[in-house]
Amino acid sequence: MRVLVVDDSVAIQSVMRHVLSRDPRLEVVATARDAFEARALIKRYNPDVLTLDIEMPGMNGLDFLERLMRLRPMPVVMLSGYTQAGSDAAIQALALGAMDCVPKPSAGLTEPVLRDMADRIVAASQGRVLPQETGPRRPAPPLHRTWSGRIVLIGASTGGVAAVETVLAGMPVDCPPIVVSQHMPPAFLKSFVDRLEARFPQSVALALDGVELLPGRVLFSPGGDAHTGVDRRGSGLICRRIEGPRRNGHYPSVDVLFEAALPFADRVSAVLLTGLGQDGAHGMKQLRDRGAFCIGQDEASSVVYGMPRAAADLGAIDVQLPLETIADELCRRRPVPSKGSLT
Repeated sequence: MRVLVVDDSVAIQSVMRHVLSRDPRLEVVATARDAFEARALIKRYNPDVLTLDIEMPGMNGLDFLERLMRLRPMPVVMLSGYTQAGSDAAIQALALGAMDCVPKPSAGLTEPVLRDMADRIVAASQGRVLPQETGPRRPAPPLHRTWSGRIVLIGASTGGVAAVETVLAGMPVDCPPIVVSQHMPPAFLKSFVDRLEARFPQSVALALDGVELLPGRVLFSPGGDAHTGVDRRGSGLICRRIEGPRRNGHYPSVDVLFEAALPFADRVSAVLLTGLGQDGAHGMKQLRDRGAFCIGQDEASSVVYGMPRAAADLGAIDVQLPLETIADELCRRRPVPSKGSLT
């Protein structure tokens, strides 16, 4: 895969060239110091994937990314720090169409970190760059719906920022209780939650231990060094912090979230959105076997058709849908049996 590294720091250019050149799947064809140099090198080398710094002189990475996705869409991986400002910018980049965002390399790089960076750039280079919306927005969803009694559990990874935003955009203000497990560092998750809370009418927050699941509330696993599950408390449901090792290489794990809901699977609608790997596939199969309704994002609308494909291969999905129709399907799901209500 041919990589163009765009960063105004000569030191970062050198480190990135060294890191990526160690992987036989990748070739760094050129480096650029700014957006203007990058534009000329893209025309010259036609790279498979671009790594792009957020802070650059002249035109910053976000402005360049927005123009690139509009005029010459291609796979882009952003380089970002873990500061709050860096996290906020990373989420903006992912919403604009960047495939992934990785932390800037440092002198303390370990072998697992090197492998992870290379794997994510290879995955981005193979992902599908979807056209950005330029026409009128879809009609606003109805303000209110009668809750069917089902909770919604969503798993997402690469491409998940834009995908989750699309699903929420189709939900009414009193949407079913939603818990999301999105593969992302904790600082990025906090920025993502803040962005959604400001943009959507639902209440969006981190799924801290003991937080209650309620209509109109969307909760995101904080990740970090633990997973998030759901549990009964009285006649309702709450989020639970679940200690344990990484599952499928991730904190938070979608499989852990899905498996925690097995005792009340018949009151669950589970969704697997775009993402690399197979996290969530086995948990979704167990949920479906116990009565959950399971949706997979279809291949055509997925940036990376990995997690939904893995679930489909296991026979874990009731229906595969284009991203834009998933919210409607979740809202019109048949009511759950009235006995033993969790409301």
